[in-house]
Parts: sequence; structure tokens; C-alpha cells
Amino acid sequence: MKDFIEELTWRGMIHQMMPGTDELLKKEQTTAYLGIDPTADSLHIGHLCGVMMLRHFQRCGHKPLALVGGATGMIGDPSGKSQERNLLDEETLAHNVKCIKEQLSRFLDFDSDAPNKAELVNNYDWMKNFTFLDFARDIGKHITVNYMMAKESVQKRLNGEARDGLSFTEFTYQLLQGYDFLYLYENKGCRLQLGGADQWGNITTGSELIRRTNGGECFALTCPLVTKSDGRKFGKTESGNVWLDRERTSPYAFYQFWLNVPDEDAKKYIKIFTSLEKEEIEAIIAEQDADPGRRPLQKKLAEEVTVMVHSREDYEAAVEASSILFGKSTKDSLLKLDEKTLLDVFAGVPHAEVEKANIIGKTAVDLLTGDVPMFASKGEMRTLVKGGGVSLNKEKLADPNYAIQESDLLDGKYLLAQQGKKKYYLVIAK
Repeated sequence: MKDFIEELTWRGMIHQMMPGTDELLKKEQTTAYLGIDPTADSLHIGHLCGVMMLRHFQRCGHKPLALVGGATGMIGDPSGKSQERNLLDEETLAHNVKCIKEQLSRFLDFDSDAPNKAELVNNYDWMKNFTFLDFARDIGKHITVNYMMAKESVQKRLNGEARDGLSFTEFTYQLLQGYDFLYLYENKGCRLQLGGADQWGNITTGSELIRRTNGGECFALTCPLVTKSDGRKFGKTESGNVWLDRERTSPYAFYQFWLNVPDEDAKKYIKIFTSLEKEEIEAIIAEQDADPGRRPLQKKLAEEVTVMVHSREDYEAAVEASSILFGKSTKDSLLKLDEKTLLDVFAGVPHAEVEKANIIGKTAVDLLTGDVPMFASKGEMRTLVKGGGVSLNKEKLADPNYAIQESDLLDGKYLLAQQGKKKYYLVIAK
């Protein structure tokens, strides 16, 4: 088995680690947990560093627990936040937990008979019948307010980062997360908690609670918060988060995100977000340095992550869709695209919404010089058609007076006009 700490170290995935963690992992198979906040019914790529830690942990022979915070998700973690989040109801949380489990199963083995198979646990299961009085008496008495107040996440909120300060609800979050660690320590033999760098305060509250209640020894390890080379937050685009759910972010858009990261980011991300071996990564980086224009690093990164999160078929479809704008593709390629992917592919292309009645039966030359201002004049378009420079849905237009048919509309709604190799117009029937 590989050495977990060694594996994470060369990948740049260790931020802080309690003394003794490495020795524990070398000595015995260890159980560790990582908490995931179920505020949405999908993970986004901001979660991926933590999920990859669990993946490497299992591949190194240890047992991972993925804790979905059904209870703590009802409260909200103040760490790194400037305001209190909306509280979710029980039905919504149950739906979110189910969806997240399905996504995690692409990274972790939950189903084999291996002694280190992954488990999904939900802190709502052990918190739902815990009364406030019992919690205050049995757990709250062990951690002082002074200890909790000293945490950086609390101090930031109290010292002006939030307009409304810090609610009691949020203040209790670190104690609830601390109890998760205690519960898993006592019931699952869990001695290690993993998390992002912003979770160090919450994690150490858990280890302190274990020490004070059981006198037990437990450990913690955090990964750095992943950023872009310009220092900005990783995982956000102009349109928002990059999600793992294909309904929120299409496999094509997901693939494009990784394909378009800068060289310096790609060198870092390929270590964090793939399971490729060190030698292979070093070889790809060397290939990139020798000929950056070919972008082998981004291509391999995009392939690995898209296949892992979606499938090989989705990756191949994304590559084919990518060639539609700039490569030699056909009408068949267009017909393979679902509506969301088609709109993602042509997101940056000029488009015009036209009443369907003003499209069907109209000649191409009338449409593309009238409601759709693609050509300045009918004469210009006729000249280009004669030279083979105009296409509809990737098929050469032979006659400018061709009447548009209902069957020409992709998904009964879209018509793609093209001038030359790279100038497009997307007509959308209303």
C-alpha cells in the first residue's frame, strides 16, 4: 500500500497536520472522516480536494467515512462566511444527502467486502433525538466559552466581517462538529478528521472534546484551500459554481472549465484532482514545458477529471462537441447534442430569438438579412453562398432562396447559421 502522507505531500495537499498523524497511519489501518455540507443536491468542484483526500486515503488501505452534515447543515458553519446562511428543512436535506451519496460513489468504494470500504454517515442520525438539555449537560460542560471564542472563525465574525455579528446558532456549530468527531471516535473507532484549511478550528474543538471526555488520542489533517494563480477563489466562473451534477453544469461545460485553466494552475490541479502517478504527471508537465501550444497538460487534466466525475462516453462527447466550433464537424454532430450542451457550446455566439412562424417557410436569404442580421445585404449573402461560404446546421447552403423547413430546426427550436469557418449565428425559435 502507498504511504498516505507521502502521497499527499508530493501532491501539495497538506496544509496542517497534528503531530503523530504520520506515525498512526504507518502503524495500523486507520478510520478517518471528512464532513460535507449538504446545502445543495450536488457537490461542486470546491469540494473536490477534500473528496480526493478521502479517495487517496482509501487507496492507501485506510477506511474513509464521508459525513454528510444533515444536522449541522440545518445550522450553518460560520467559517469563511460573512453572513448566516438559510436554514434547510428536513425533506430538502434528505434529498441532498441522497444525491451527494450517488456522486461520492464515483470516487469511493462503498459496496465491496473490503475491510476498508467507505461508509456514508449522517450526523442527523445521532443528533435528531439529542435534547438541548442533554447536549448542554453532557457535551457543553467540557468546552469553555473562552476556548470557543478564541477560534479564528469566531473572531473574524465578531470583529466586523459580519454586519449582524454571530448568532448563538452559528456559535454552537463548532461544538456540534466537535461532537461528530467524539461520536465517530466512540462508535466507529475514528481517530482522524480530514478537512479544508478553514476547518482547523472546528476540527481541533473535536479533538479537544475527545481528550476531555475520553482521554483519547486523535488526530487531524487539513488540505490547503485551492486558489487560482492570480489568488482568486477556485471553482467559480462568471456563471457561478462548477457543479458535479450534469443538470447544473453539463459535461461539456465541465470539460471546458478544466481545458481552459492557465498552465501554472494546470500543473497544480493535475496533482490534486487526479489519481495519476507522480512519474506520469512529471512527464506530462515536461511535455507541456517543451511545447505549451499543444496544451497536453490541460487536455489530460480535463480528460481525467471528466471521466472520473461523469464517464468516458461523456468525455468523448465533450471532445466532439468542442470540435463543432473550430473543427470539421457535421450535422450529425449537432444532432447528438442535448439542448443544454448545444446552448453551452454556442454560449458566446451571437443569437436571435425569432417567432417560429417567421422562420418556417421563409427563404434563408430573407431570414439572415432580416430578423437575423447576419449579413449586411442579400447581395453579400448570395455572393458568399455561391462561393460555398454559408452553411445551415453544418451543411453547405446551395441556394440562398432555400425555404426553411420545420425539420431544419434542431430540437424543434434551433437553427445554426455559419459564415466561413468561424462566424456563427444561432437562431432560436420562440
